[in-house]
Amino acid sequence: MRLQSYICGRWTDGNGAGRPLRNPVTGEVVAEADASGIDPDAALGFARNEGGAALNALTFAERGAVLKAIADVLAANRDKYGEIARINSGNTAVDAAIDIDGGIGTLRYYARLGRGLGEARTIVEEGRDQLAREPVFFAGHVWTTRPGVAVQVNAFNFPSWGLWEKVATALLAGAPSVAKPATATAWLSHEMVRDVVASGVAPEGALNLVCGGGEGLVGALRPMDSLAFTGSAETARALRADANILARAPRLTVEADSVNATIIGPDAGPGSALFDLAVREIVKALSVKAGQLCTNIRRILVAREHRDALEEAVAARLAGLTVGDPQDETVRVGPLVDKAQQAQALAGIARLGAEARIVAGGGVPETLAGADREAGAFVAPTLLSCADPADGKAVHETEVFGPCATVMPYGTLDEATALAARAGGSLAVSLFSNDPDVLAETALRLAPWHGRVMTVDEEVGRNHTGHPIVMPQCVHSGPGRAGGGEELGGLRGLRFHMHRSAIQGSGTMLDRLEGLCARAAL
Repeated sequence: MRLQSYICGRWTDGNGAGRPLRNPVTGEVVAEADASGIDPDAALGFARNEGGAALNALTFAERGAVLKAIADVLAANRDKYGEIARINSGNTAVDAAIDIDGGIGTLRYYARLGRGLGEARTIVEEGRDQLAREPVFFAGHVWTTRPGVAVQVNAFNFPSWGLWEKVATALLAGAPSVAKPATATAWLSHEMVRDVVASGVAPEGALNLVCGGGEGLVGALRPMDSLAFTGSAETARALRADANILARAPRLTVEADSVNATIIGPDAGPGSALFDLAVREIVKALSVKAGQLCTNIRRILVAREHRDALEEAVAARLAGLTVGDPQDETVRVGPLVDKAQQAQALAGIARLGAEARIVAGGGVPETLAGADREAGAFVAPTLLSCADPADGKAVHETEVFGPCATVMPYGTLDEATALAARAGGSLAVSLFSNDPDVLAETALRLAPWHGRVMTVDEEVGRNHTGHPIVMPQCVHSGPGRAGGGEELGGLRGLRFHMHRSAIQGSGTMLDRLEGLCARAAL
C-alpha cells in the first residue's frame, strides 16, 4: 500500500521510492510513504486561501458542527482503525482505544465548545478597563482569527489523537490545517483523513495531509501561519533556529522530550489504598502503549522507608504481564513502534544502568506470546532503582521512550520536589497523598516546572483520568526541556490560532462590538 498526500484538493503521490512502514511484531512492510516532489508553497497557499476563506465564512457553531461530523465519520469506521493500529503500531486493543477514542473524544469536546460559542466568529474577553478620568473612554480585548495556515507535525505514538487534537483547535478557531504525521505510523492518519475527505463533511482546503518527509513545509510558512510540533528536543532546536522561522516569525509551539515523575507521599505507605493506587498507575506506565506516551511516568519518587516495598510490589505485578503480539488477547504489552525505537530504548536503559540497578526487565523478553524476539521490536517492562538520585544525572535527563521507569528514594517532600525539577521542565507530574495541605502546597511548588499536576487522594481514588492521559479541558504543555509550548485547555487552545487585540473606544462602541463576539471568561 502506498500512502498519498492530500493537498490542493486532491490525493497526490510523491515521486520517490517511499519509506517503508512496518508491522513491529513481524518486521513486515505494510505500507510506504513519500512526499518528495510536492510543492509546499502551493499546498500551504491552497489551504491558506481556499480553506481559510471557507472556515472564516462559518460561525463558531457551524465549525463545531463540522467537528462533530468528522467525529461521526471516524466513529463509524472505528473497528478498521483499531486493526490498522495493531498492524502498524503494535497496539493492543487498550492502546488503540486511547489513541483512536482520544482523538474522537477531543473532536466532540471542541464541537460542544463551538456550539456554546454560538453564531459569532470572534471572541471578546470579559471585562473592560476605563482609560480616561471620565467614564467615556475604555479598552477591551478581542480575539480574531489569524489569516494563515496551521502546519502540524505529529509524533509516531499518537497518529490519531495527535492529529485530531491539533486539527480540532485550529478548525474551531477558523484556521485550516496541513497535518504531517510521523511516517512510521502514518497509515492510521492517512486512512482517517481519507474517510473524512470522502465524506465531504469538511470544507475544501480546511483539512490537508502530507504523508512522507514534508521537506519545504517550514520554509513555506508566512508571518500569519503557525507550526505546532511534537517530537524530539533536537528537532525542536533545529526548528527554532530555522532561517524562515527567524525571518518571518510564524507562531511556533513545541512539545518535546519530558522525564516526568510521580511522587508517592510518605503517608501513602504499604498496605494503604493510596500505595495500591500508585502501584497500579506505575504498572500502567510500564505496559500501556508499551510505555510510548510523552506524558508517561519515567521517575518514581518514594519515601526512602517505602522503597523496597514499592519495588517488590511493582516487580510482582510486572511478572504477571504477558508481552507479545497484540493479536493475542492475553497480551498486555505490545512492541515498540519499530526496531530503531527498540534500539534507542535499550541504549537508554544501558545509560540509566550506569546510575541505577535493574529490578525487573532490562532487555528483550526471553518469552513472547505469538512473536519472534529477533523480528519484533519488543522491550521488557523495565523497573530500575537509583539509590542516590541527588547525585544522579542520566536518571533525570534520559527519557527512555518505552516501558521503563526508575525508582528514586527521598527523605522529605522538599527533596522530592527538588528531584522532580531536576528534569528541567516536564509535561506532567502526579502526587499521591491523603494530606490536603501537602497536596495543595506541593502542587504549587511543582507547578512552575510542569504543564500539568495531578493530585490523588482516597477521595479521588480510581476516578482520576490517569497520570499520562491528556484531557482537552486541561492545557497540554511543559516548560523548559518539555518545549515551552501549550495546546488544548478548552478555549485556551484557540489562542494559538487567534490574535488578541486591544480595542479602545466609547462604551457605546464597545457594547456594539461585544454584540458581535462570543464572550470568554479567561
